[in-house]
This record gives sequence, structure tokens and C-alpha cells, in this order.
Amino acid sequence: MSEKLNKYYAVVPLSLESLFEEELKQLGITEFKSKKAGCFFTTTTLGMMKANLWTRYASRILLQVGERNYRTEDDIYKFTFSIPWENYFTEKQSIKISLSAKNCPLKSINFLTLRVKDAVCDRFRERSGARPDVEKHNPDIQIFVFVDNQKVTLYLDTSGESLFKRGWRRDKGEAPLKENLAAGLIGLSGWEPSQPLYDPFCGSGTIIIEAATIAINMAPGITRRFGFEKFKFFNSEVWQTLKTEARAAINWDVDINLAGSDISTQIIEKASKNAQLAGLTKLLIERKIKFFHAMQERQDQRRRLPESLLRTLLTVNNQIRSLLPLLP
Repeated sequence: MSEKLNKYYAVVPLSLESLFEEELKQLGITEFKSKKAGCFFTTTTLGMMKANLWTRYASRILLQVGERNYRTEDDIYKFTFSIPWENYFTEKQSIKISLSAKNCPLKSINFLTLRVKDAVCDRFRERSGARPDVEKHNPDIQIFVFVDNQKVTLYLDTSGESLFKRGWRRDKGEAPLKENLAAGLIGLSGWEPSQPLYDPFCGSGTIIIEAATIAINMAPGITRRFGFEKFKFFNSEVWQTLKTEARAAINWDVDINLAGSDISTQIIEKASKNAQLAGLTKLLIERKIKFFHAMQERQDQRRRLPESLLRTLLTVNNQIRSLLPLLP
């Protein structure tokens, strides 16, 4: 696989930028610069694949394919047309254009989006006689465009679906917490796997499930698909090797004590099912993860929580909940 360095931009929830920086360091990526709700970094294609596989905090990772100053819509059209899109995907794949602007002096963002789409399609038509179709809901390739008052930057999405989607969730409680925000709450709280953790309002179990995957070192993206798998230069053998290494890195023997409760039996059943779908059945069987009905727990003294677990409710869990206002 090519060792060429590329520029990437990670979309990161507000207040989690420093946690994402630590992830990059752990992956051996040292060239990065954070901004509010995001992080620019430089790495190889292999490093990008690792970042998608292992990040718990980022929402999306974008490959920068070009950046240039502009004055008119026509400048942006010509610049987009000049990008060798055929190096990344084919005319047989569907595309979607997403454009965001800040202080852009041009009159119509919708018209600008159409011009970018036209430029991509016109380049393919000129070179192959065919053009990619536009698909709004489930495209093969997503092109992101950012325009400020001077520059236009073009990106290809390497992630596909948002990275908070770990690939396992089926049953959700009411107002489920996104997985990357749950991981961020845990990371900001200072919780360590050696500490018991109890979530008394566990809902669909997201905080407990994320804590468990952190404790056993399970890669967040181990069961999902990614946008880069549809790139022309995607190397499936290298990708399978990365996933094999990630599975081998899981530590099922770690000693953890995680519990969640709620007042709805149906929600508790969904939380337990979600843990199974996340690949944590072994931890449920071994009672390293427990979900139970809050009222039943009060009434049944024989199943009282360990005192150490209750003490944790006053420490780590309160720290986690107190961080909720810091996140969007």
C-alpha cells in the first residue's frame, strides 16, 4: 500500500478534540492540529483506515483532495473539474454532494452545489463517455465541499455512515445517546476499567456498552463497513489484516464490574440485547456486565449491588453526568 501522506479532516464533537488527539498519538499519527469541533491531520492511507477502525470519538473522517482560492462560481467549477476523480472512483458508482459555507459571498449555495456536481459529472463524461448517478440517500461516494470567504476545499468521505454508528445497534431506548458522545463522557470523566461503573438511567445501555468495549480494547469499527472500502485503491487484504489484528487485541480476561438499570423492563431487555449485538455476550454471561430493573433491585435485597459499585455511583457516574452540558 502507498506510503504517500495525505491530508485529512476529522469531524469531532465539541469538547472531545483532545481525546481524539490522544487516539491519533496512540495510532502513531503525530502531525495534527485541532480546531473547534474538528481536527486536521496527516497520515497514509493505512493510517486513515486505522483511524476509522479505532476512533471512539470522531464522527467522520474526510480525505482532502484539493483546496484553492476562488472569486466566482465558475472558478469553483473549473477547480472541481480539474480534480482527477477517476483516481478515486468510477462512473458506475453513485455520488452525493454535500456543501457547507461560512461567510461565503456567493449568492446561492444550492446553485453552487449543482455546479460542483456538474463539474464532477462533466469530467467523467469527457473521459469515459458516461457519468456517475446522483443518489441522495445511500450513495457509494460522498463528496464534501467547504466554502469560506476566500477558499473552497474538496473532500471525499472515508467513513460512510457516521462513525458513532458502530454497526450493531438495532433496539434503541427513548432519545438514545450517540455512541461517540457516550465514549466522550467516559473519557472526560477519567474513568478507568479498574473502577466499577453503574449507570442508574442506562436507557439502551450505550454508556455501559461503550465502557465495556473500552475496557476490553475492542475496536469500535470492528463490525461495520466504511466509505473507503468503495475507493478504487482500496486494498481488501490489508484491511482484513487490520481487522484480524484488532480482534486479536481484545482482552476478554479483564476484570470489570459494569451495571446499568432503568425503570422500564422493556428498555432493560433492549439494553441487554444491544450488548449482545455489540459482541459482548461473553461479558453478560460472566456477569461482568449487568442490566436490571431499578425498582426490582430496591425490592430484592438478595440482589443488592456491591457497596463498591454504589460508591462508584457517587464518583465516576456523577462525573460523567456532570459533563453532559459540555457536549452538543
